[in-house]
Amino acid sequence: MVNTLDLLLHPVRLRIVHAMSSGRTRTTSDLRARLPDVSKATVYRHVTLLTEAGLLEVVGEQRVHGAVERRYRLHRTRAVIDADAAASMSLEEHRHGFTAAMGALLAEFNAYLDREHADPTADLVSYRQFPLWLNQDELAELISEIHSAIVSRMDNKPTPDRSAHLLSTILFPIEERPQHRTDK
Repeated sequence: MVNTLDLLLHPVRLRIVHAMSSGRTRTTSDLRARLPDVSKATVYRHVTLLTEAGLLEVVGEQRVHGAVERRYRLHRTRAVIDADAAASMSLEEHRHGFTAAMGALLAEFNAYLDREHADPTADLVSYRQFPLWLNQDELAELISEIHSAIVSRMDNKPTPDRSAHLLSTILFPIEERPQHRTDK
C-alpha cells in the first residue's frame, strides 16, 4: 500500500484532490472533463490508487450505458501532508513535493487559460511575488494571519455567485540566514 506522502507528491493525484475539494462528489467522467489533458486510463489508475488508500470514498453507484458509474468524495482530513509528515521529509522529498505541486499548478493554470471564456483580468488572476524581510516572530505572525484568512473560507459552499479558485501559497527563504558570531 502506498503512503499518503507518496500519493500526494504526484501532479495528477494533486489535481484530482483539488478537483474533489470543497465536499464535491465527482465521477471519473467528471474528473476527465476537469482534467482534459490527462488520459482516461491515467485518471482511472490514479482514482483507484486514491480510493484504495482511503483518500477517496465511493458515495454512490449507478448504471450508465451498461457500466457502473461511481461517485467519489474526498476524505479531506486524510488528503493532507501534516506537520509531522512534512518534518520527516528529506530534502529530496521536499524537492519532489515542490516539483509535483508546481507541475499540478502549471497544469491547472493551463487548463484555465484553455477555457473558451478565460479572462485573467476580469477573474483577478494574480501570480505576483513579494520578497519580505521578516524575523522568526514576524514570519510566524504572517503565517498565522494567512492561515486564518484561508481557513475562514475553506468551508464555503458552492453557490450561484461563487466560483472555485485555487490558492497556492509558497513561502521559503531566498537568502541564507545570518549566522551569529561567537567570538571567544
